[in-house]
Amino acid sequence: MDSHEETRTVELPRRIVDRVEDRLPRTEWDEPEEYITYVMEEVLYRVEKETADDDFEPVDEEEVKSRLKSLGYLNE
Repeated sequence: MDSHEETRTVELPRRIVDRVEDRLPRTEWDEPEEYITYVMEEVLYRVEKETADDDFEPVDEEEVKSRLKSLGYLNE
């Protein structure tokens, strides 16, 4: 975490902080805040990437069926 970066305080359940502290010895981070920041950035990156990948136009199912039928793929 950039030491010059503006921060805010967020409250977390003690059980989460305890789990983070238990994991710290097996990570490259020394402080829970550093590890939590890393985890949150990773999760947000994946969620934002997934959301960006979902940007498609909805298609009318009946229109698709009609096109497939006209092309001979459906025999309804």
